Amino acid sequence: MEVFSMSSRKRETYQVEVKHSLLWEAALGIAAITNEQLLDTLDYTEKQWKTIKSSLSMEMLDHLQIVQEQNTWKTILLLLHEKDMNALDEFNEFVSELGEEELRYIAIPYLGKKYQQDRRLASQGDQEAVARLQDAAKDHVFFPRYMAYISQVDMHSLKSHIREVMAGWYELVIQPDEARFKGILERDAVSKNKRLEKLQAEDFVEWATHGIRYVPEPSVYKVIMIPHFIYRPWNVEADIEGTKIFYYPVSNENVHPNDPYVPDQMLVQKFKALGDENRLRMLKILKEGGRTLKEMTEEVGMGKTTVYHHLKLLKSARLIVAYGPRYHVSPRAWEMLPKELELFLGEEK
Repeated sequence: MEVFSMSSRKRETYQVEVKHSLLWEAALGIAAITNEQLLDTLDYTEKQWKTIKSSLSMEMLDHLQIVQEQNTWKTILLLLHEKDMNALDEFNEFVSELGEEELRYIAIPYLGKKYQQDRRLASQGDQEAVARLQDAAKDHVFFPRYMAYISQVDMHSLKSHIREVMAGWYELVIQPDEARFKGILERDAVSKNKRLEKLQAEDFVEWATHGIRYVPEPSVYKVIMIPHFIYRPWNVEADIEGTKIFYYPVSNENVHPNDPYVPDQMLVQKFKALGDENRLRMLKILKEGGRTLKEMTEEVGMGKTTVYHHLKLLKSARLIVAYGPRYHVSPRAWEMLPKELELFLGEEK
């Protein structure tokens, strides 16, 4: 039965805002170096990560260990969304002046309007509220453990940790190449804003993130898009009240502005992922239907760790997606791949 709409009102969507800051770049760098499972899929080479690690002080290594164990990079990102800050001193001053309850409240992730009262109670030390929040986030990879930590950690110690890990990373990684990082982020933000003028909000998000089709959700009125360099090629998603956030990878043309022949970074990522016999076999299997890691391991006759690594590379190239424990081929990726190659080879320079 066909349904005819008599309404002339367009479907409501969200507003998009593009923002950038070296502080977000620093926070995502801290997140990247402490995510060992993803480290080998990032654009930074193993040599570059080793160089960074070898230059870290023992105190800084201790702080990064806390980040890795407790995911305090999440706290830093949430703090950065409380107000616009561009300087490290401004961030440190803001953190220092926060009351203990307010810091705890900010650090507890937003899970939706229905959990806001529990979020406030948890920030006041109510362990029953913490348990309810943990149950609401039980399917998230680290939120339950993270909320347990945030609800109990000494806030003075947390403040010191946040200030020191941000200062250490900023001074070691960002400052020596500050002008370059700043130029990359600024160029990308400018180019994205120009494209935003020509695209609908949902089309823009899909284009900037290389494939995430984010449809409007109830109570989400704004999407903030934040370019990053160090966490390429991954997108990082987050939620705050009324807002969805995408930290998205900057495009190659804004990393290498003087090279008219530089290909899109995600195009390179896709063809790199395709350039392996085992990954091509896995793709052909997945074209027949979704598989779990266990099922794929049995079918290809390889070790679980090796298969997981291949699937991770295919996922980082947006060629496959994961729904729960099952991996599937991304139909849109295959639909767009020849068009992306044609666009690059055929566009006028």
